Amino acid sequence: MHEHDRDGRALAHLLAIVDRLRGRDGCPWDRKQTPETLKKYLLEETAELAEAIDSGDASHIREEIGDLFFILAMLTAMFREKDLFSAADALNDIIEKMIRRHPHVFAGQATGSERELRRQWETIKAGEKQTRNS
Repeated sequence: MHEHDRDGRALAHLLAIVDRLRGRDGCPWDRKQTPETLKKYLLEETAELAEAIDSGDASHIREEIGDLFFILAMLTAMFREKDLFSAADALNDIIEKMIRRHPHVFAGQATGSERELRRQWETIKAGEKQTRNS
């Protein structure tokens, strides 16, 4: 079994757990959460992950990454419930963005220096913002 298959199944399981927690017979606390109420936890979990990374403790990092995945799963569920977007939509957006911003990897363009790659990244990012604001 490919490791990504295992990851995909675990992510799907987490999303299903969040659906159950937010469902009619789910957890009252999880059901009443909104993106606004979760912001506090998002910031806390992100800070805890940063601290874990600083500690270098892989098991602590793993735990905090899991906590952050949970908050992200909760947020995407809330937007999916409003028919605004799904976790798959958010994931596909970042996939497309990373492919677009790495033409030296995915489009066969020559790899330059780290400085040239950074400049290319910034140029692509600026073009995306301009397109978004048009």
